[in-house]
Amino acid sequence: MKKLTALMLCILMMLSVIGCKKDTIDIAVQTPPDNSAINGDTAVNNQTPVEPDPVTPVEPDPVTPVEPDPVTPVEPDPVTPVEPDPVTPVEPDPVTPVEPEPEIPGGTATVSYPAENEFGGSSLTSLPSLDNIEFTVSDPQNTRGLDAEKTDFSYGAAKNGQPHSITVNNQQIFDSYGTNALAWDNKTEGEKVLYLTFDCGYEYKNITPQMLDILNEKGVTAAFFCTLDYIKDAPEVVVRMIEEGHIVGNHSVHHPSNSASLSREKLASELLGVHNYLRVNFGYESRYFRFPTGAFSENALDLVDDVGYRSVFWSIAHADWDPENQPGVDKSFATVTSRLHSGAVILLHTTSPDNLAILSDFIDYARAEGYVFKSLDEYAYWN
Repeated sequence: MKKLTALMLCILMMLSVIGCKKDTIDIAVQTPPDNSAINGDTAVNNQTPVEPDPVTPVEPDPVTPVEPDPVTPVEPDPVTPVEPDPVTPVEPDPVTPVEPEPEIPGGTATVSYPAENEFGGSSLTSLPSLDNIEFTVSDPQNTRGLDAEKTDFSYGAAKNGQPHSITVNNQQIFDSYGTNALAWDNKTEGEKVLYLTFDCGYEYKNITPQMLDILNEKGVTAAFFCTLDYIKDAPEVVVRMIEEGHIVGNHSVHHPSNSASLSREKLASELLGVHNYLRVNFGYESRYFRFPTGAFSENALDLVDDVGYRSVFWSIAHADWDPENQPGVDKSFATVTSRLHSGAVILLHTTSPDNLAILSDFIDYARAEGYVFKSLDEYAYWN
């Protein structure tokens, strides 16, 4: 670029000189070697050639190399090795060998007593209908030799708040058998407890529904031991018992007076007939049995226990079973209240007009004396 600029300046200077000093310039042209003229006769004067100013080459500025900043190597943080938590070996739980169940002396027998659903295939209560089951009876021939002799039940008249000695002896016998049998609660302490129970063989003058009304009003839960005939004849009353939270107990199919002497299979059948009927038609599972007339034997108590039931006797009762021969309201009230004692199991019949008449006042009297009514389900000492 500098060379071009210098050349242009030289040319401009030459033109300026020529323009300012002469109006006419004779241009001398050097005669060529053959002495001939250029453009005919015109002679050109010799011209001194103009030497251009010498061009000084421009040296580029020296480039100072840029040294990169020294890179300081970054040392990685030292890694501390993580030691795994020590693993405590887990010892497997010791396996307790399962001992095979001992062979049942005398073997077993299966008892069937299927019930028909008599109400269109559904349950009469809010509970779903249950299937028929069978009972498995162990030692059906009583090869163990349990005492099968009938023992008539009696209870003795309690007084002064104490159970009769017969009642005390009854419970001692039952406890010695190791079966679930209750005549008197001799174990509950700190409360004066009563267990109110009724026997239902048949309905008489609509007494049971009126008793249920009183129990509902007083907030008392009772147990009703029903025969199969009663359940079939008064299903609407049984429904109320169940729906209102009472216990429906098993009082056998036929109410045999010799139930204590029946074979194990026959007695199981008496229980199963009621059991299945309640399951199929009411969706109800009964667990309490009362021997007809109360007569029992060691063998019979063992059988009841064997099929999953609990035997319930009593320590207070009175002559109330015949509706046409009642003691009278005042006497009935006096008899029952005078026999009260802690742990008592009270037996009343639902066929008794006297019992209906005294029931409300009896409950009030017992509570005023410090007694508490409880359900058999609340007894804490069943095996």
